[in-house]
Amino acid sequence: MSLEELIAQADARGLAASGLACSDRCVSLLVEDDELLRPLWAHLVDDSDWSESLAKVRAALGAVEPGPCSGSGADEAAGVARGMLLSAPAEREEGALREWAEACSSASLRVHRLLDPAGGDGVDEGLPLVAAELGRQTVVLQLLAEHGPQGLRRALDVSGEGRRVLRAVVSRRARAQA
Repeated sequence: MSLEELIAQADARGLAASGLACSDRCVSLLVEDDELLRPLWAHLVDDSDWSESLAKVRAALGAVEPGPCSGSGADEAAGVARGMLLSAPAEREEGALREWAEACSSASLRVHRLLDPAGGDGVDEGLPLVAAELGRQTVVLQLLAEHGPQGLRRALDVSGEGRRVLRAVVSRRARAQA
């Protein structure tokens, strides 16, 4: 099943997890705190209101000085990552979550395209970083579709793996430019 079909069939929790996972993988472009989004994941587990925790995340992002990352796409990628979290709906209503999940999917792929060492020409075929991100997005949605709330732990693990990969790419780019 395609990513678009998985998003179209996802329930509110799956949509929230999809958008959050995309954001979680890219947040390392903004902050080094891997736990920043953990409270939002916890709200998905117990299906509780996340608006207060989301406001705290937004405040934390607002306190981060938007500075140069490592140039050549990294600054734009950080701006896209910030936009994903700032656009998260405070109320977890399915329509708003679907729109957010779709936007986060596209934004995350854009971030990975911008940072992919093999990229640059706007064509995704053959871009390993983009292909891996597409795979992670699909896995997260499949986990939630197949396992419901029990799939959240594994979705968080998949997201953490993607965050580490993206952080390594940014670090490698910075060393190469130094």
